[in-house]
Amino acid sequence: MGISLSILLIAVGAVLTWAVSVEASGVDITAVGVILMIVGIIGLLVSLVFWSSWGGFGARAGAGGGGGAPQTNIIKDD
Repeated sequence: MGISLSILLIAVGAVLTWAVSVEASGVDITAVGVILMIVGIIGLLVSLVFWSSWGGFGARAGAGGGGGAPQTNIIKDD
């Protein structure tokens, strides 16, 4: 589950919890909303933990730079 899906679940859960006042037989809409918010928060936290361990899109120190060819530096002493 990605960050965007987690935020979407949190938003849908919040809408179902606080903005919808429909009663359905056999289904508690408020409970469904709370469950969606909890799942979204857990998914967001897990995504953030794995995002920081993966490193994101930035270059890490000691990762060897970018994806280009290796560069050789020649230093001439005069």
